[in-house]
Amino acid sequence: MRAIWKGSISFGLVNIPIALYPATRKEELKFRLLRAADHSPVNYKRVAEADGKEVPWDQIVKGYEYEKGKFVVLGEKDFQRVDLEATQTVDIQDFVDVDEIDPMFFYKPYYLEPQKGGDKAYVLLREALAEGKKVGIAKVIIKTRQYLAGVKATKHALVLELMHFAAELSDAEKLNVPKTLEPGKREMEMAKALVESMSSKWDPKKYKDDYREALLEVIEDKVEAGGKEIEDKPKEKKASTKVIDLVAVLQQSLAQSQGAKKKPATKASAKRATRPQKKAA
Repeated sequence: MRAIWKGSISFGLVNIPIALYPATRKEELKFRLLRAADHSPVNYKRVAEADGKEVPWDQIVKGYEYEKGKFVVLGEKDFQRVDLEATQTVDIQDFVDVDEIDPMFFYKPYYLEPQKGGDKAYVLLREALAEGKKVGIAKVIIKTRQYLAGVKATKHALVLELMHFAAELSDAEKLNVPKTLEPGKREMEMAKALVESMSSKWDPKKYKDDYREALLEVIEDKVEAGGKEIEDKPKEKKASTKVIDLVAVLQQSLAQSQGAKKKPATKASAKRATRPQKKAA
């Protein structure tokens, strides 16, 4: 695995040389655009708006449109002039309790690997973050953009997780969601019981990308059929999910309980309540 960035972590007078590695990988299936007639791949062309001519990569520059139709061109030296030192430093500005940060702020993790001479300081920072349950809030420039980031301790490694700036998150207050509605005590107890019955220990390997696996199966079937159309397999009728079934049972139990309060229960009514209910057609 190749490092995508090298620099250092800086906090106070401490400086730790590190390298940055992707902590995630994409498992998306890649498709090419083809001409329907002969399956010839269709390529994209970089075409200039002025004359419609194709532009080679060595003649392309980056420009910022400061007025409609007017651009200023920026080269590599211009980007470096913004803050050369910051481009090589994860500059930790504060240490914050993990529980204080809304998870919505975090969105992309990278592993941090200590470089020569940085092992001891790396371990010290990792253990201090882990024991104090803290996150180092930093700013870092990667390529041509500055990011807010959190430095976290996870098992044996330090992780740099890119974060959204506050201005990048939409205001949830603008959503039309119920704010003053309070659930009934009995309904709340049922909801808690449902959550408790479905609770388990976190096991990330338990969850698979079902869509990707199903799509791969379709691709394999078409390859075996020589690219010809394949007949649809008969689909099994979907049964109600566990959540819906449980909710229905809990709602039914609540209705029966409320009905029992209105009139005294008889032996016959008690028997009917315990019989399995027929599913509606």
